[in-house]
Amino acid sequence: MLRQILCLLPLLLVSVVAVQHRSVLAEGFGHLRAAEWPWLLAAAGATCLTWVAAAFTRQGAVVDRLPKRRLLATQFAAGSANHLLPTGLGASAVNLRFMTVCGIPLARSSAALALYLLAETVARLSLLAGLLLAFPGALQFGTLLPDGAVGPLLLAVAGVLVVAVGVLVLVRRLRTAAVSFLRTALGELRSVHTRPSRALALWGGSLAFPALQAAGLVLVGLSLGLPIPPVHIAVAYLAATVAVALVPTPGGLGSVEAALVVALVAAGGPVAVATAVVLAYRIITVWLPLLPGALTLGALVRLKVI
Repeated sequence: MLRQILCLLPLLLVSVVAVQHRSVLAEGFGHLRAAEWPWLLAAAGATCLTWVAAAFTRQGAVVDRLPKRRLLATQFAAGSANHLLPTGLGASAVNLRFMTVCGIPLARSSAALALYLLAETVARLSLLAGLLLAFPGALQFGTLLPDGAVGPLLLAVAGVLVVAVGVLVLVRRLRTAAVSFLRTALGELRSVHTRPSRALALWGGSLAFPALQAAGLVLVGLSLGLPIPPVHIAVAYLAATVAVALVPTPGGLGSVEAALVVALVAAGGPVAVATAVVLAYRIITVWLPLLPGALTLGALVRLKVI
């Protein structure tokens, strides 16, 4: 009975989220009808390749060989789970369960998950920094933040870091657990990088994942005639996703759309066209795969893959 409930739960959550965002869905599909379909098909292809890139990165984060087909199916299902729970918790839970079912101990599975998140973050920030160095005029940051907001933002980040370090230092049990986890994670990191194939999969997939996501937005922009150079669209995407990474909304719903529109306007795009591009992009990357992903997730639970 519990397994049957877990199989149906993703479908229920998809229905709830779809009803809550029905106006966004209707407007997004309206923009899709006015777009050039070859570009949209290419954007859908880039979206599919993101699951392949995620599978490569997940495999690169562990020394053990994971079953390829089940790994790819899990990444597709994890994408759906990620849009139903806050701040990546859905995808993390699905992948953690998948690795433990594959026989990897929980400590090492958690370390591999942390390594994946670290590699993806480093790759995304490095890609953004490289593009900003090559194209310094791609974004006008003054339009993204209100006057005087940079200082308080940096102070808030520093304050969170100080509190986190203080808690670790003062709470002995938590400190012991953190030290143990760090030791396991460093051991997994060394093991992965002693095998060139794993290191290549980890870092190659980590770079390909945000690059493919940005390429999808570029292709949707081309389909709707967004008057911004493709590289500037990619920079706007990376900057927006980095900015909303700490916002705890399911799959970034709402926060990502707002940040992308602001970033595209900062890159020189008209507000109306930028909004249409973002809505169409989110339809392709979030809403169209959501139901098939939920069905796949239910099937994986039923088959005891996760």
